[in-house]
Amino acid sequence: MKNNTFTDKQIEIMEAATLRIDQYGIQELTIKNLAADLRLSEAALYRHFKSKNDIMLGLLSYFIFEMKERITTIISKEENTPTEQLIQIFNSQLKTFLKKPAIVSVIFSEGIFQFNKDLSEKVSSMMELMQTHINTIIKKGQDEGTYSELTGSATISTIIMGSMRMTVLKWKLSGHKSNLIKDGNTVLNGLLKMIEK
Repeated sequence: MKNNTFTDKQIEIMEAATLRIDQYGIQELTIKNLAADLRLSEAALYRHFKSKNDIMLGLLSYFIFEMKERITTIISKEENTPTEQLIQIFNSQLKTFLKKPAIVSVIFSEGIFQFNKDLSEKVSSMMELMQTHINTIIKKGQDEGTYSELTGSATISTIIMGSMRMTVLKWKLSGHKSNLIKDGNTVLNGLLKMIEK
């Protein structure tokens, strides 16, 4: 399904903004710099977005839309076990980061959002979306007797998400040189072994 919320030009602007943040940091994301990157006038850019914050909100909304679609497709396959679903969801996220490494700089940079309520709420909603799905899958696995119930599903989902976040952060700090998929799978498989009965 195509996201009709954004025009092709808006998507191009959001992708250019993501690259600029990744390469130079949030402080270098200005309408002037972005217009220069895209070889547009500032007036032309303002026709697509009212402000830098609007670009950031759009970027996060677009990522959340894509993420929802990927996760919904995975969890709709009910023949898959909870373990298979978890592996597929995280592989899907990691592959997206590999394909668009600059997005990691945006969604993993709390400093960008801490002084902007709208942006911090958008990042929170993205984390809650992921945590809700992971929690539901863990709970299902516990109900089916696949996973231990010694620890609550909410705590397990937080541990899994925190561990995967650390793996992605290490990959980012290595200059994208570490093997993100391999490291992510190693961490996730280790955690799943710990909770399996």
